[in-house]
Amino acid sequence: MKTRNLLLVSLIALMGCDNAAPTHEEVLASDNLELLQQQQSEYNRQINELSIQLEQLKAKISTFDTQEKLALVTAFELQPEAFSHFIAVQGNVKTRQYLELLAEFGGTLKKIYVQEGQAVSKGKLLAEIDDAGLKDQLEQMQLQLQLAQTTFERTKRLWNKKIGSEIGYLEAKTNFESQQKRVAQMKEQLAKTKIYAPFSGVIDEVVAKEGEMIAPGMTRIARIVNLNSMYVEANVPESYLPSIKVGSPVAVTLPVLKQTQQTSIRQTGNYIAPSNRTFRVEAPLQNEDGMIKPNLSARLEVNDYNNPEALLIPLRIINENAQGESFVYILSATQEEGVYTTQRAAIVLGKNNGKRVEVLKGLSAGDLILDEGAGVVDDQQKVRRIQ
Repeated sequence: MKTRNLLLVSLIALMGCDNAAPTHEEVLASDNLELLQQQQSEYNRQINELSIQLEQLKAKISTFDTQEKLALVTAFELQPEAFSHFIAVQGNVKTRQYLELLAEFGGTLKKIYVQEGQAVSKGKLLAEIDDAGLKDQLEQMQLQLQLAQTTFERTKRLWNKKIGSEIGYLEAKTNFESQQKRVAQMKEQLAKTKIYAPFSGVIDEVVAKEGEMIAPGMTRIARIVNLNSMYVEANVPESYLPSIKVGSPVAVTLPVLKQTQQTSIRQTGNYIAPSNRTFRVEAPLQNEDGMIKPNLSARLEVNDYNNPEALLIPLRIINENAQGESFVYILSATQEEGVYTTQRAAIVLGKNNGKRVEVLKGLSAGDLILDEGAGVVDDQQKVRRIQ
């Protein structure tokens, strides 16, 4: 301690002899707290004094800068343009010519005349069931019909000549007509032993096998489908009922096939489903390559609104006040070049496409709309337009 005091006295004496303040390095080397604190106070005083002088210099320099500091913004001129709105819904591919063929006659499956994947025309014989003697019965009935016809014709000729009794004539007539009906019924029953294609298409699957016992109305014989008459069906919320009509354009996207077709609504449902408050719409599809199959998932974008002269603005520039009302800023030119005054404009919005929205009220064609910088300005504020 004595040694440190001695060094301090020596340093003070040296300073007194030289009549000069110690340097920064000398103060640090002294290892004296009091001397260090004194030097710190001196530095703080100098900093405060320099800060005041700096502010004085800035104020003086600002007197030479005559250009006002304004917020920099961009803007665009509002012009009418065509606008179309679409709604997106999920759909399902279908065809009305799709059928599971069932037998109407019970018995042994005698013959299958087609193969899976085979194209067939309407009326082609697909399969035949053993008739269990119906054909022989029909032949006997036809012989009886011929006899009944001959008997009736002879009785009729005699009756026309007033020969014979009326009862005999009526019995012959009744027998003939009854036999005709029995033959017709047998032919209809026999026809059920053969299964024909109800429409032109492709045999998608042959289910039954030759020799199998067939139960009428239960056993599936084959499945036939026509891929040339495909359509897509979707359920649309009831709120769009006034805007979606027959003929409305629609883009159908099939994600699995990575293709999109432009078509139109050919049918709208007349019934609102109470479970989900939707109605059905239907649009035809082209299937030239046969790649579109029933039950494929589809996405429909239905055109529900068009305006050839819509006023559109970006969604990102729209602000809302405390009452939830939408507004944007319009720029009004001043006498100074490039300088504008902002004006808040309340607007009524219509439909949007995810990026831009139609303005129904509040703006006019030719208005200069504030774009970038809309979030940092206020009403009646001067700004400088840079684009």
